[in-house]
Amino acid sequence: MKDSGFTGAKMPPAEACVNQIVGPCVDKQRLGGVEGGQPIQLQVKDQSLNMAGHSKFKNIQFRKGAQDKKRSKLFSKLSRDITIAAKNGLPDPNANARLRLAINNARAESMPKDNIDRAIKKALGGETDNFEDIRYEGFGPGGIGLIVEVLTDNRNRTAANVRSTFSKNGGNLGESGSVAFQFDRLGQIIYPRAAGSDDAIMEAAIEAGAEDVESDEDGHTIFTAFEDLNGVIEALETALGAAKSTGIIWRPQNLVPIAGDDCGVLMKLINTLDDDDDVQAVWANFDMSDEDLAKYAG
Repeated sequence: MKDSGFTGAKMPPAEACVNQIVGPCVDKQRLGGVEGGQPIQLQVKDQSLNMAGHSKFKNIQFRKGAQDKKRSKLFSKLSRDITIAAKNGLPDPNANARLRLAINNARAESMPKDNIDRAIKKALGGETDNFEDIRYEGFGPGGIGLIVEVLTDNRNRTAANVRSTFSKNGGNLGESGSVAFQFDRLGQIIYPRAAGSDDAIMEAAIEAGAEDVESDEDGHTIFTAFEDLNGVIEALETALGAAKSTGIIWRPQNLVPIAGDDCGVLMKLINTLDDDDDVQAVWANFDMSDEDLAKYAG
């Protein structure tokens, strides 16, 4: 996703929302956003609009292990991503797009090759039969929408934990679809600042078939339609080399302003969700000032 408990504090827009799971607020999804073996299609926006200029929105993805002190948790999360991806497809990354993404992200975090190999072997050994990907939708203070993505082997336990976390921290779970419609499911590719000038990255992204590019002092973030992600990654690798990270995100269509004490309540909610071992990522559609973010995000 990211950091101070979150990742990519200066990545594009923040995000929030979720599908149905157990009960009225979560929706089980196939790994990698694929259902029935087919990618979930996104409505692609007009590229002439998306590629014109850089968004001023902040995209804040809260993912486990963003800080060095959470390195072990990060490796655990990355290992599970790899294992589940291998279980739900072929163990060969060249023939399994989800596995290729998971391995690339693990390498970007300097995860040892032995750890990656062990994670794949776990899938071959049938050690992940009960794991499933689930998304929850909910609301935080001020009507902020949240998407909580989890990977769990016990949906009843996870559902109870997530529901309790929301209720104890100024939020509540919503019905399936109550928040997700406010977000777009997109591919995201991140390159370091040194990868090229803004114009060079923009040109390469357009040639590769990307939808949008945001560049700042920290680097370049390229967005693609969900179903185009792997093709754009390959095209950009030819032009720019390997990306710093790649992934699938929830990008809010609009941000909701939040300030004052509500910021502290929201950040406590997000951080508590993030501390749950089953939680893989939290997305929120809030617009918070840099001052409040620095004050409450720790």
